[in-house]
Amino acid sequence: MIEEVKMKSFISSIAVLLSLSSPQCSAFTTSHVSRAFVPGPVASTNVKNFKVCDSAVGSYHTSLFSATAEETETTSSVEDAQKIRNIAVIAHVDHGKTTLVDALIRQSGVFRDEQQIDEAGERVMDSEDQERERGITILAKNLAVMRNGVKINIMDTPGHADFGGEVERVLNMCDGVLLVVDSVEGPKPQTRFVLDKALKKGMKALVVVNKIDRPAARPDYVVDKVFDLFVELDASDEQTDFTVVYASGLQGKAGMEPDTLKDDMGDLFDAVMESIDPPVIESVADDDLQCLVSNIDFDAFKGKMGVARITKGTLKKGQAVALAHPDKAKKTGRISSLFTFDNLGQKEVERAQAGEIVMFAGMEDVEIGDTLITNENGGANAADPLPPIAVEQPTVRMTIGVNKSPLAGREGKFLTSRMIRDRLFKELDRNVALQVEETDSADRYMVSGRGQLHLTVLIETMRREGFELEVGPPTVIYKENEETGEVEEPWESVEVRVPEEYVGGVVDLFNGRKAELQDMGLEQSGGDTAMSVVKYLVPTRGMLGLRSNMLTATRGTAIIDSVFDSYRPRIKGEIQGRDKGSLLAFADGVVTSFGCEGAQDRGKLFCSPGDDVYKGMIIGINQRPGDLEVNVCKTKALTNMRSATKGITVGIQGAIEMTLDSCVEYLAADELLEVTPSKFRMAKNPDMKTKKSKKN
Repeated sequence: MIEEVKMKSFISSIAVLLSLSSPQCSAFTTSHVSRAFVPGPVASTNVKNFKVCDSAVGSYHTSLFSATAEETETTSSVEDAQKIRNIAVIAHVDHGKTTLVDALIRQSGVFRDEQQIDEAGERVMDSEDQERERGITILAKNLAVMRNGVKINIMDTPGHADFGGEVERVLNMCDGVLLVVDSVEGPKPQTRFVLDKALKKGMKALVVVNKIDRPAARPDYVVDKVFDLFVELDASDEQTDFTVVYASGLQGKAGMEPDTLKDDMGDLFDAVMESIDPPVIESVADDDLQCLVSNIDFDAFKGKMGVARITKGTLKKGQAVALAHPDKAKKTGRISSLFTFDNLGQKEVERAQAGEIVMFAGMEDVEIGDTLITNENGGANAADPLPPIAVEQPTVRMTIGVNKSPLAGREGKFLTSRMIRDRLFKELDRNVALQVEETDSADRYMVSGRGQLHLTVLIETMRREGFELEVGPPTVIYKENEETGEVEEPWESVEVRVPEEYVGGVVDLFNGRKAELQDMGLEQSGGDTAMSVVKYLVPTRGMLGLRSNMLTATRGTAIIDSVFDSYRPRIKGEIQGRDKGSLLAFADGVVTSFGCEGAQDRGKLFCSPGDDVYKGMIIGINQRPGDLEVNVCKTKALTNMRSATKGITVGIQGAIEMTLDSCVEYLAADELLEVTPSKFRMAKNPDMKTKKSKKN
């Protein structure tokens, strides 16, 4: 009897659930009870007028199973996310980020044996030619290593201020950062810039005091300075309570104390897994897919590919997706290939879930800043796009156009304005801090960037690809303050470390460029040697052309670090530029040794015998202010008379070798630079000469 009462109560509960889950079942009668439904002896009980709706049973069971499956899938995804760490390695230039990352790669089993390690060489991550030549990282790169079952996605970032845009976009894919600081120098201007960006995103930082093997290392001082920097940047209590690891990236050693380093990077790996939080998973449902594109790559077979971190949802191969942007129309398509990062390469997968960093193909119109969302059922249940990537605005611009000099077209493969235009706008796909604008001239474009180096790297890349270009002098970008209506210009914070005997020359150079002194002092750099540290606020237009002059004044001993500070009211008047004029070619022709003999008395030459020159081309530096035309193409007259000075020989001084960076720094407002695959030639701007003659 008790069992029968319990069964009746159970059947009544099921009936209520079925009525709630399926409005199609409105009548329930107890005329029949299925033996399959009622177990045991109760199956024969005479329960009258009971009728079960099959559709309701199916609906109820389906919803019950789907809810259970979804809960199980979410739990599994959270467990998978616990085995992922997404970190960016950030630091000031030359503090050893890339060398440290290389040490992590070598100790993660990426290379099969010592032979592969030797073949890879040093600084594996700096794979571009310019990166190896300049000794700096230019492009941010992704890789992934496995450690004790945990996948660590590592992003190596540039340290130079001009490439800060690379750091800003990469931080969107990370959950924490490795802040690398030199054990002698401590935090520098770019350290402050990149750390500020990370802290504002709420990230935790793991501090790595690198180059601890240097004789002049002072770890306690450096850690104190890093702590002060965290406090100055208004870090939270949790962020300020950072873990410190001491390392030597070059030797591949790390430890928790500066004087007890282990023979491997094990302590650094452990600190990453303990100090950096795993990704936070809000949802893995297909409709909740949100994936912010932070980088673009190109493949000869798969075409344009996007690199992104999945914030929410699940991404599958063959899935119908859309690229959404708050300010642009939605672009639809399907994922043709899906990859995750594996060591130094990629591994193709069928699906990836929230927390993972992926590379996908199939969307040819993908752009940095787009959000990948689902387009199943026409995107009816799709999530909203994420806020696009915000980067600092450019401060310096240059004109790049068609080479129109008399020697144009001899070497380059790409010469026309259409080719140059297509290449510049293609660069915008990957270079988020760059801006390209049309000008009044059909064969010239205005290119804006974060600094002079940012633009010269682009020009050098195009030169190596076979372009011939005509480049104008760098100028700063002014803007009008919306509140005050004043015209403002960019200022930079500059720190110069120089031997004490050259401080006077450094101060003179800054004073001539209307800089404001912020701090000056002595810094012990090891042994008995002391370096003077001078900090200035300088208008960006005062920094143009300053580096070469300062290196000359300090005999190459100055170490100059600068980073954008702010926009301030424009200083009236012109800032002192070059104090010497140029030597100009008098006529078209070929440089002769006889012509060089006479011209070298007037100044230092850029040309050598046998070089082609044309009228108005800059062939040297004049000893005095103002320009001077000299004839370097003249030949010695042939006569029957024996010269009285025949036995006297005059030596020809070697020409100054000008790189792209030194040429751009040398340019005055009325001069142009001609860039070809093998030559750099400077000349007076014929348009400026025409304007002057019209005024006169």
